Amino acid sequence: MAVGMDTGADTSPLIWILAGEASGDVLGARLMQAIRARVPGARFAGVGGQRMTEQGLHSLFPLRDLAVMGLVEVLPRLRQLSRRLDEAVADITATRPALVVTIDSPGFALRLLRRIAGLGIARVHYVAPQVWAWRQKRVREFPGLWDELLCLLPFEPAFFGRHGLAARFVGHPVLQSGADQGDAGRFYRTHNLPDGARVLILMPGSRRSEVPRLLPVFGRMLAQLRTMLPDVVPVVPVSAVVAPVVEQATARWPVRPVIVTTLQDKHDAFAAAGAALTKSGTSTLELALAGVPMAVTYRVNPITAFFARRLIRVPHVAMVNLLAGREVVPELLQENCRADVLARAVCRLFEDGDYAAEQKQAFADVLHGLEGPGDSQPADAAATAILALLPQRNSPA
Repeated sequence: MAVGMDTGADTSPLIWILAGEASGDVLGARLMQAIRARVPGARFAGVGGQRMTEQGLHSLFPLRDLAVMGLVEVLPRLRQLSRRLDEAVADITATRPALVVTIDSPGFALRLLRRIAGLGIARVHYVAPQVWAWRQKRVREFPGLWDELLCLLPFEPAFFGRHGLAARFVGHPVLQSGADQGDAGRFYRTHNLPDGARVLILMPGSRRSEVPRLLPVFGRMLAQLRTMLPDVVPVVPVSAVVAPVVEQATARWPVRPVIVTTLQDKHDAFAAAGAALTKSGTSTLELALAGVPMAVTYRVNPITAFFARRLIRVPHVAMVNLLAGREVVPELLQENCRADVLARAVCRLFEDGDYAAEQKQAFADVLHGLEGPGDSQPADAAATAILALLPQRNSPA
């Protein structure tokens, strides 16, 4: 997107935004809406996915080129990622935006912020790197990378403050997700499900590189679950980018899954669901908001797992558990990510009403702690903080 030097920052600022994965794309789209509500003439450039495209962004390159995770999984993509980093730096240098906002994806985003440090452009990183969880010494590398750090979790500003870094809690965007606004009846009607069908949400992740880790074990689990819960209907919510991978990987499942790619269908599925299996991450908070009892499961490359176990410094990997300070939902990771273990967990979620109710009460407590400052929505709080940097750093030439 070739845009000239931004010399009218007060009336038509150019804001360059980077989102490196599907969750960042959602955040970016909401942020664009909130910024435009305050500055109607705001223009946007950068990298994003479908949601940011719907808000008018012409992505410099496809978001899927950055959506990769894991130490081993990244290695084959290093050359491409390096090339995309060079392209992003070149575009920012050429367009001279009023602001650069990077969203999550620290492996790529922090390298980008470092590369553009000498350009005199205000920089914001949205979604604090989770260095409190592992390799805390990395925090020493952060001074000078950004002008503003926006946090989603209430304990993060205090952590960064102890290391001499200012940070601002803006609330967690899951509260704006609409995950609790689904219509169960509509889901049953749309997909012609029989009355009494037990909807099981299966969330293998948002990245093409991670989806193959969970889908095979989900398929084997369903083979066992079919005899225990013959009326179970698996539902796999994924982005449109990942859907072809999921369709191919689930073609031989013993129970045909419903694959949903739209936000409304996803939230309707949540409303209809009695249980869920999900990877760790924001998906646990979405399901919590929708009140879906769950278990968290995950499997990565064994080499990645070997190093992660030696580096992680928190007692839980599921965000719900981390925020609650205890195990609210079971964590079935690596060697416990097995078909028989998952099948038993799903049966308990469907059939033990007291257990499901305990989870739901804990969800409500956790979500209350994610509310942002005052009565502002998270995206509004983020937009206010970001736009406050405009007059400080971008006076007309």
